[in-house]
Amino acid sequence: MPFHPSVYGFLRAGVASPELEVAGIDRNCAAICRAIDKAATEGCFFLVFPELAVTAYSCADLFLQKTLLDGAREGVAQIARHTAACGATAIVGAPFLDAGKLYNCAFFLSSGKILGIVPKIHLPATLEFYEERWFTSGQAILGEKVDWNGEAVPFGVDLLFAAAGRPACRIGIEICEDLWSPHPPSSRMATAGATLIANLSASPETLGKEEYRRALLRSQSARCLAAYLYASAGPGESTTDLVFSGHSLIAENGAILAETERFRFETAMAIADVDLERMTTERQRSNTFASATGSHSFRVIPFDLHEEGISRLRRPIAPDPFVPPRQEERDQRCREIFAIQTTGLAKRLLHTGLDKVVIGVSGGIDSTLALLVAVKACDRLDIDRGHILAVTLPGFGTTSRTRGNAEKLCRELGVAFREIPIVEAVRRHFRDIGHPETRHDVVFENAQARERTQILMDLANQVDGLVIGTGDLSELALGWCTYNADQMSMYNVNGGVPKTLVRYVVSWCAETEFGGAAAATLADICATPVSPELLPVDGRGENPQQTERQIGPYRLHDFFLYHALRLHFPPRKILLLAAQAFDGEYGKEEIRRWLILFYRRFFSQQFKRSAMPDGPKVGSVALSPRGDWRMPSDACAALWLKELEADH
Repeated sequence: MPFHPSVYGFLRAGVASPELEVAGIDRNCAAICRAIDKAATEGCFFLVFPELAVTAYSCADLFLQKTLLDGAREGVAQIARHTAACGATAIVGAPFLDAGKLYNCAFFLSSGKILGIVPKIHLPATLEFYEERWFTSGQAILGEKVDWNGEAVPFGVDLLFAAAGRPACRIGIEICEDLWSPHPPSSRMATAGATLIANLSASPETLGKEEYRRALLRSQSARCLAAYLYASAGPGESTTDLVFSGHSLIAENGAILAETERFRFETAMAIADVDLERMTTERQRSNTFASATGSHSFRVIPFDLHEEGISRLRRPIAPDPFVPPRQEERDQRCREIFAIQTTGLAKRLLHTGLDKVVIGVSGGIDSTLALLVAVKACDRLDIDRGHILAVTLPGFGTTSRTRGNAEKLCRELGVAFREIPIVEAVRRHFRDIGHPETRHDVVFENAQARERTQILMDLANQVDGLVIGTGDLSELALGWCTYNADQMSMYNVNGGVPKTLVRYVVSWCAETEFGGAAAATLADICATPVSPELLPVDGRGENPQQTERQIGPYRLHDFFLYHALRLHFPPRKILLLAAQAFDGEYGKEEIRRWLILFYRRFFSQQFKRSAMPDGPKVGSVALSPRGDWRMPSDACAALWLKELEADH
């Protein structure tokens, strides 16, 4: 069903590099108006155009001609009238003559009116640039108005534009070189509340400049915690000495959302739904941003921002936000995670003076990663691998596959291995507390988990070693662990790694850190379905208990976790994004069902996280009560659940 982006904090915005002609004002204005109309057909009513687009940037000494300046003035008025007809808001570049001084300006046009004129501050006068030959810097213009056909129009570098009824939408403007300067005006605009920065640019293309431009936009959008719309002049500019590519981009807090194809003679356009609400949230949680102050105050100009319903967001939405899509980036992330984990454990061993490690190995993916971390940490400290005591503790549901893989891997890695079955001990415990073995309830499951932890702790005391925890970040978020059992250890190396990444880290280890026979065993472990293996095996020796059938797909839960904790999105927004990210894989109602379960478990299981052991943070989401996340154990989830029900 169609929805309005603003309801979820989004603004559909675009950048355009129109088909231009040097000094061809009539043609240029027509191309700009056509671009505005085309954007409107795609639900975009906010569009940024390049520097001096009305005349073209490369007019040189023609900027001294009255004919050109008069034509530019009429061109701006024409485009302004066009915005009234289609309900659009546009920022266009044109020269502006005032009191005998010529300025390189951005005109903010909305609802048929010129709401503000922002002059360029930094005028390049080096290499191929000669802007100071024609233009005056607007650096000192503050608090002024100019006459435009009998109307007083705000003029200066102290203007911000605020969309009526949308407190998260406040727009600042800088022009080309302003961004490249040591102190970009956008920085002080951001601290004054601008969540979106528009840059009208004419950046000629030279070798390596494309990637440098991307890096600059990533950096400034991240530094400002803002969306950044960069519109650059295209190949219609003069090619006497330079070539312009029309490389226009949309960035948001360090990420490129959309960009145009370079070197197109026809109008090129990029459109994206920028998340301005996210920017206000990011700023709220950043005390350094809140404490930053600008050098002067800004005038805030209100305007009406038109929008229409859309059926789908135009922005990249990764279904696996913790997992980079590109192999190279994924390998680098795995390398970093493994290095953080091994360094953390090595430091803990050095601090405690211990040279022995005890770890429960099940043949599952989590305990495998913890074992690999222990092996690597001991290697770094020149501790014999035989000082790692890996213990398998088969219970009622242990399968031959996981039991066999655990033993094989330990033998291949050269660590000490013990098998201590727990079935008879648990049966004795059941008799002691009067619990029927045939009742396969939470007591049946948790008794096994607690028996295993007791054994590991006692073994650690026996050998004077450190018990290594194996539970991952996703399990901690859901509380999918037994209190005072696998929830507890002396140091948990996996507590910062989400489930969707664990398998990749183990696979990377198999390929790069541990070769030979161990690699084949690690591959089979990665292919094993996730299960606690607490319920009895069936007649085929297989465990019917698969975690994701009970609590939902970990891909969904990691998606929920990232957007709820890293981005602090409300439930209905997470639902919207998940429905689009997993379109064709999970239906909206199935996603809603698992999202409800996520919130219920996340709130109800906080007490387990409040008592979680030490362990290294590895990413932007962490649940340690001593680190990123502080939450009362008795907080109520009703508001979050109510929002999901209301969205039904």
